[in-house]
Formats: sequence, C-alpha cells, structure tokens
Amino acid sequence: MTWELLAVFVGSSIRLAVPLLLAGIGELVSERAGVLNMSLEGMMLTGAFAAAVGAWATGDPLIGLVIGVLAVVPVAALQAFLSVTLRANQIVTGIGINILMLGATTLAYREIFGSRSREQIPGLDKWAPPLLGNIPVFGEAVFRQVWLLYAGIVLIVLTAVVMRTTSLGITIHAAGVEPKAVDKSGLSVARIRWLVVLFTGFMAALAGAFLSIGDIHTFTEGMTRGAGYLAIAAVIFGKWKILGTTFACLLFGAATAMQFQLPALGVAVPNALLIMMPYLLALLAVAGLVGRQTAPAALAEPYRRS
Repeated sequence: MTWELLAVFVGSSIRLAVPLLLAGIGELVSERAGVLNMSLEGMMLTGAFAAAVGAWATGDPLIGLVIGVLAVVPVAALQAFLSVTLRANQIVTGIGINILMLGATTLAYREIFGSRSREQIPGLDKWAPPLLGNIPVFGEAVFRQVWLLYAGIVLIVLTAVVMRTTSLGITIHAAGVEPKAVDKSGLSVARIRWLVVLFTGFMAALAGAFLSIGDIHTFTEGMTRGAGYLAIAAVIFGKWKILGTTFACLLFGAATAMQFQLPALGVAVPNALLIMMPYLLALLAVAGLVGRQTAPAALAEPYRRS
C-alpha cells in the first residue's frame, strides 16, 4: 500500500466514522441515564432528510443544518414521552419510531422531489486545521474534512468533561445506576432522562445532517442504512465509555472504508463480505465476544416513584 492510498484510507475511515461517533456519543449519555434509544436510526434519518430539504430550499447548508436539528426535536420528544413519561417498552417504541420515520421521510421525499433521485443540494464546506492541512500526502486526504467533523470533536470533548467532572455528569450516571437514590436526593429522574433523550436527538440530528449535507450532498431514501443501530452497537462495544465508543466507531468506519480500499488494491474479496463487515463486528460486540461488558444497572428499565 502506497502512502497516498494509506492517506485516503485513513481519511475515508474518519469521515465514515463521524456519523456513528456523533450519534453514538449522544446515545452513550442517554444509556448512562438509563434510557435506550432504539429510535436512533429514525432520528438520524429525520435529521438527514430535514437538513437536505432545508439546504435545497434555502440554498444555505447552514440553515439546512439548523432545520435538521429542529426537525429531530419532536422525534426525540416522542421517544422521551413514550419511554420516560408513559414508561413504555423502550425497544418496542424505538423500533416503531424508526419504522414511522422511514415511511414519513420516504413519502415526503417523493412528494417534494417526485421521481428525481439523488437531487444535488448545497453542502457544508470543508476545512483543514492550520499546519495539519499542509502536511505532505496526509494533509489534504486526512485533515481536510467537513467543518462539522471538528465541531463534533469539540462537542464530544465537552461531553466527556461534563460526564467526568461535573455534578450533572454524576447525576446522569446515578440516574442509570441507582435512580431511587437520585429521587431521594430531591432531583427528578424523569427530568434528567428527558434531557438526555433530547441531547441524543440533537447529536443524532448532527449525524444525519453530516450524511446528507456534509458527505454526499444529497438525500436518498433510507440513506442511514442501519447507521443508528451501528452507533448503539458501538456504545456496547466501547463498554459505555467515551474513549471506547470512539474507538469502536473508528473501527466500524475503517471496516466500511475497506469496501472501497481493497478493490482499489486489487484484493479479490467478495463485495458482500465487505458490506457485511461492520455489521459483523457489531454482532460480535452485542454478543459479548469482544470482552466483558457491564451495562448501567437501570438501563431500559422505566422508573416508578414509590
């Protein structure tokens, strides 16, 4: 493998990992508080569609990004209402929301764009950090990325700081481990869980917008293609830790990038095997074959005040 191909592979791996990473960190915070958002796929798809339509209608991808975030808020609120307020089964409601949003975005796409497919829309600009972008070979291929990638890194670092060093982070952890203790302290478990689900929606909206207006500058029906489920698997793979989840997302991104890299190197590997690779890794993670995992004690368990 030449240095140029290696640089392209690394850059592609990072780019493909970004949507998983943004959504995965949002999901991690929610699961730490005890809420499993199986609707992550639907949130991402809604964000991708709304951001694409917003950018196409206004000609401004930044406005499209804002519209994408705003469009996901009701979806996240629906998930929070069903799973936190009504205490419904989080897995069933999440899958139901995914099906709902897949149908809604498909119908809306066909109504707006008709028979046209892969409608080109304005996209977010790329940016490279000073000095890093000037590195020979690697500068352009690795570090020149959509600016949302770097904004996402800042958000992830801030999230890590909040979760590790602040009282809010301690409260979120406690809500997923011992919600009764949080309740007895005078804090509202329901309010905390509502907030983390909305935060998940915000991060999922950024992830979806990255797919449509950050990466390929278009929207296609069902374009997330299981990315939301992969993000949930990355949280499990990473053992509910931010660094572990980041590594898992990068691994899934690299596995996806191999679909394009190996054929370019002349390696004869069945295309179907390359396509299934990230999902195979996710299956191994969920099955517990990548090490022992200990989920938050109250994960997916509705809380009832005694």
